[in-house]
Amino acid sequence: MRDWLRFVLEGRPWWMNALMVFSAYMAFVYVPWDFFVKPMAHDQEVWFGVLFTGFWAKLTEPLHWAIYAAGAYGFYRMRGWMWPWAAVYVASISIGMLVWCVFYGIGGLGGLLLGVVSALPFAWLARELWRSEGLFGARGPSLSERYGEWALVTGASAGIGVEFARSLAREGVSCALSARRGERLETLATELEQTWRVQTRVVVEDLSQPGGAERVAEAVADLPIAILVNNAGVGAAGRFDRRATEQLRDMVELNCVAPVVLTSRLLPGMHARGRGAVVITGSIAGRQPLPLHGVYSATKAFDAFLGESLFVELRKEGIDVLVLEPGATETEFQETAGEVPHPGASPAAVVEAALEALGRQPSVKPLSDIRTV
Repeated sequence: MRDWLRFVLEGRPWWMNALMVFSAYMAFVYVPWDFFVKPMAHDQEVWFGVLFTGFWAKLTEPLHWAIYAAGAYGFYRMRGWMWPWAAVYVASISIGMLVWCVFYGIGGLGGLLLGVVSALPFAWLARELWRSEGLFGARGPSLSERYGEWALVTGASAGIGVEFARSLAREGVSCALSARRGERLETLATELEQTWRVQTRVVVEDLSQPGGAERVAEAVADLPIAILVNNAGVGAAGRFDRRATEQLRDMVELNCVAPVVLTSRLLPGMHARGRGAVVITGSIAGRQPLPLHGVYSATKAFDAFLGESLFVELRKEGIDVLVLEPGATETEFQETAGEVPHPGASPAAVVEAALEALGRQPSVKPLSDIRTV
């Protein structure tokens, strides 16, 4: 619990954490109770110091809920759109405190003095929020600055793996690219070198075969791999008893054994440097048993448990771990798994969500940007 609290609260000043907790309480406890439980006759809401009662008060509560829900999320993720609107809203509360005390409180000079005293803490918060523009949506150091100069991306010949390589190279990270299809890897390596002026290394290997992961680890042993993207994976739709044993074994080898071996082999270097990152491409399928995808969903459940456990184990070592759990995505997966083609999110959007979540949370399920035709 202590580690979880430290993770949730780090990176913000104490008063901003207090606002985040208060916003969450208002959004998920108080305002729902106020709206659904409190009798309308007893309902009161204040906007800019103006008192609303009964029906009119109840009518404004969804807006209050939306503001506090946005505040809780915005503070948690430090979204850029929080500036200047958080400061503006808190400033409105400061004005409201003054108006309330003068017109609804004791009035006169005493009401004015009480209003000023009541408004000052909110005015201070509004000022601090206004001055915190750099914290909201601020672009942190590049991935190469955060973790190091080299990454290993498995399954880099198509789909999500290609987008990971491009995104890493864009951040100045040189890439070792591994997959079975050497020609595709060479084409991608040339693109990365010419477009982003990074170094590359191509490692052609089939990770579904016994010893494949060890051979990849040996091929990059001389590189300071700072970011490991365990992206290679495969699925197969259909009844378990109608699949060849070798195909099922290869799926477990690729989806489970390879990430374990590569992570185990590359972690010592990250430990020695005091920083690093490991990404495991799982699937939303790993959160539920799926008939006709039984082995696949089981392997992705393994990936999820492994990655989220390592997130806790390695966080104090300066090593960030993330499980990426996409849903339907526009890659070759559907065809190779024998699925009926269906719309999905773009690989670029999936990778963007992953890199945004890296270092912030143990797993991420990207929101779909499914394209319509």
